[in-house]
Amino acid sequence: MHVIIDDVKFEYTSVPVLHDINLELRGPKFVSILGPNGVGKSTLIHCINKILKATGGSVLIEGTNVDAISIRDMAKIVGYVPCTSTYAFPLSVVDTILMGRHPHSTWKSKDSDLDKVYDVLGLMNIKHLAMRSFNELSAGQHQKVMLARGIVQEPRILLLDEPTANLDIKHQMEVTRLLRDLSIEKNMLVIIISHDINIAAKYSDLVILMHEGTIYSVGTPYEVITEKNLKTVYEVDSRVITDEGRPHVILCERTDEGDRIGDTANSTDEMPILS
Repeated sequence: MHVIIDDVKFEYTSVPVLHDINLELRGPKFVSILGPNGVGKSTLIHCINKILKATGGSVLIEGTNVDAISIRDMAKIVGYVPCTSTYAFPLSVVDTILMGRHPHSTWKSKDSDLDKVYDVLGLMNIKHLAMRSFNELSAGQHQKVMLARGIVQEPRILLLDEPTANLDIKHQMEVTRLLRDLSIEKNMLVIIISHDINIAAKYSDLVILMHEGTIYSVGTPYEVITEKNLKTVYEVDSRVITDEGRPHVILCERTDEGDRIGDTANSTDEMPILS
């Protein structure tokens, strides 16, 4: 997939949110969007999937402006998983995930669609939830079901807003690894918003760092996740070390004298960034 974001801006009733967004993405690739709260990360992906219409510039998918793509055709190309599910589906987990097949459905295709649903249930390791009511699940289980619904849609681009927000650290890593592997196996462009810098650094092919409504830096994890960039964007002191060939961030607390706790490798006051 080929996505071009050309000089995009967005504003709510004259309040600017995004400006000067220029980006070109090609799949398959696993991309993480990082940045503090309120910098426009969710607004950016909403401009890609037509939830919002950019107030300036254009978004093109495979050379076609998204404004010219119908909602149904868009759903065949782009899948979207929101940060948290506020939906109340009085349905079983199977039927909730089956809703993701709607863009592809015909009157005789339900059996094959159900096969795909059960394949994804196995992939997400939630087959045991198949006949449970969606409304009876925990927040973490809700999130996995919504992820499954996005995956079963079989989009060429999958957009996810903090897909691991309600998961413990083990399942955060499992889901992020799964999404990275899906980008390769399914030839997909997977784009996630994340607040976990270290997990993004561990699995991403490309990192987009946003600051004050625009893209501050874009590149490999090593190019983007630097002490200087984190200081500018997040206003925190840090040390960036190498762990298994990837950057790993350690936060440093300043003392009253201005020295950084965590500057030495043996410090016990180092604290990794976790979501």
